[in-house]
Amino acid sequence: MTDSDAMADGGAMTDSGPITDADTVRTAVRRPRSSAFPSAAVAPKTGITAYGCAPDEAVLFRELAPRFGVTATVTEAAVSEATVEPASGNRCISVGHKTQITNSTLLALSKAGVMYISTRSIGLDHIDVAYAQSVGICVGNVSYSPDGVADYTVMLMLMALRDARSIISRADARDYRLNGVRGKELRDLTAGVIGTGRIGAAVVRRLRGFGCRILAYDSRPKTSADYVSLDDLVQRSDIVTLHTPLNADTYHLLNRRRIERMKRGAFVVNTGRGPLLDTEALLSALEGGALGGAALDVLEGEEGIFYADCRDGPMENELLARLQKLPNVLISPHTAYHTDRALSDTVENSLINCLEFESGMRDA
Repeated sequence: MTDSDAMADGGAMTDSGPITDADTVRTAVRRPRSSAFPSAAVAPKTGITAYGCAPDEAVLFRELAPRFGVTATVTEAAVSEATVEPASGNRCISVGHKTQITNSTLLALSKAGVMYISTRSIGLDHIDVAYAQSVGICVGNVSYSPDGVADYTVMLMLMALRDARSIISRADARDYRLNGVRGKELRDLTAGVIGTGRIGAAVVRRLRGFGCRILAYDSRPKTSADYVSLDDLVQRSDIVTLHTPLNADTYHLLNRRRIERMKRGAFVVNTGRGPLLDTEALLSALEGGALGGAALDVLEGEEGIFYADCRDGPMENELLARLQKLPNVLISPHTAYHTDRALSDTVENSLINCLEFESGMRDA
């Protein structure tokens, strides 16, 4: 997928520029292996170092790499200045989205001969792409099935509307009385979808089946939703869901002013990136009773907390601690993307990215 393809695949417009939920620098798309590349028996050998691999990712890299004629060096360690050595001899590396890659690490990788980084994510906010380019490293992301995130988004919407956290907590405590808060039905509500790229459009398709009214904000309308301005969307929607990338233009896209203009009792769902949402402003609205609730799979300051076992330590993120005290807030640890299909797509397209980069280098 080229940059223009990604923009055509769905973008929204902020006051200062376009946004998409693809946030693409260079994305490989899934395609049949048989027609995309020669088999391992005839393909020239290419090497890739895959950093930060969980066991399930490691299994897939080792299984799929030989089919593409790629030699994969797989390590559980995150990429850093101290872990550059495994990349020696490979121009391509693959990294996860869980760790911020510092500019000093990028410089060390460049000195080690790395020329291409494929991140196993759609978002690129953990890499300074401009700095990487300045030291001779190209950066690419991957596409994967949008359905897992879309399914998860709708699940969070339904759970928020039915006050599922309180119901489940009461049942776990063997309190089986009816909840004092009655649930809401989607067909009676207006859902606002911010960003209708691949994921946002998949959410819209699912919401149609519930019979609710759908408002959307996007600079390139591609669905049958009713497209409106962002301010109009937040004022008219009963539930707002975020599906844009994080960049300078979209930081706190849902800011204090927009949150204060939302309907009383409205809900917020975020499966995009934490800083798309002004969390302090959201907390003020929730604690003051202006909003009905929130369901957040991503959070400002999640780094170092999500994906770690924090049961035995203090909660150092004050915003997260305050959110978790609220009975009408659902928190999950950045897991919407985590499905079998998405994982397979991610690893496969990481290998394809590497091969396409190497092919370009050979053709140059």
